[in-house]
Amino acid sequence: MIHVTFVQPDGSRSTVEARAGESAMQAAVSNAIAGIEAECGGSMSCATCHCYVGDGWFEKTGERGETETDMLEFAQHEMRPESRLACQITMSDELDGLTLFVPG
Repeated sequence: MIHVTFVQPDGSRSTVEARAGESAMQAAVSNAIAGIEAECGGSMSCATCHCYVGDGWFEKTGERGETETDMLEFAQHEMRPESRLACQITMSDELDGLTLFVPG
C-alpha cells in the first residue's frame, strides 16, 4: 500500500493508506480527513479538496493544469505555489510517503 500523510493546521498528522490509481482526495475521504470536503466528488468543480504539497513532493505529483489552477483561484484559502487539488493527485508507488497539508 501507498502511504500519504495529511497534516492539519494545528500540526496533527494522520497517515492513511491509498491504492495506486486512486486520488489523494479519495484516500482522504475514505479516512474522514478533516478539511478535505470533496463536495464535487472529485470532478474538479469546487476546490474543497485544496491542499499544500509538502517539500520535495510537488514535482512528483504531476503538473498542475490550467483548469486546476483556475479552480484554485476560487479556493477558500490562499493559493500558493505548492497548492494542488487532492482530486487531481493520482496515487502511485512513487508517491509513497507523500505529505499534504490541509489549509486552515
